[in-house]
Amino acid sequence: MIKQLLIKIFLFIFISVNCQSIDIINPENNIGLKNWNIVNDDVMGGVSKSYLSLNDENNLIFSGNVSLDNNGGFASSRMGLGSESLNGIKSFKIKFRGDGNIYKLRLRQNNMRASYSSDFKSIKDKWVEVIILIEDFKPTWRGYTYTNYPAIETEKINSLGIQISDKQEGEFKLEIKYIKAIF
Repeated sequence: MIKQLLIKIFLFIFISVNCQSIDIINPENNIGLKNWNIVNDDVMGGVSKSYLSLNDENNLIFSGNVSLDNNGGFASSRMGLGSESLNGIKSFKIKFRGDGNIYKLRLRQNNMRASYSSDFKSIKDKWVEVIILIEDFKPTWRGYTYTNYPAIETEKINSLGIQISDKQEGEFKLEIKYIKAIF
């Protein structure tokens, strides 16, 4: 456990100093504010709700309520990346302030059933910056993780999303300062 933590700290420092990045979401610079869709459990009969907005500090707010009623339990938003290529991406860097819940950064690729997901934990009312390595994304579909599924092909990533799930019932709020793709 300590060895993994030390490796992640080393990678965080190395990536922060030595790699190029592009902004995927940076509301302060008007980047990543278009092409969003809300996808909640109502597609399967649930009643969860989520919203996207900007606050007075010009940060992206993903908020709402997760309900377990009617076999529900997730709320998400996703953004189409259009022609932006993430070929060769090594990781994502996210700066956010949350409510103590665990969120998922999700990637989708063209013509694939599964999406690729990695968890990140917020700390209530604290700004946190995390780096999620591309190899930390696991293929998932409808809440299940696939063990025998092709690895993500970064050149085919066509959308990025934020999700809250895993029976985290109740109100939620995640404030995002930025999401960067690190090459």
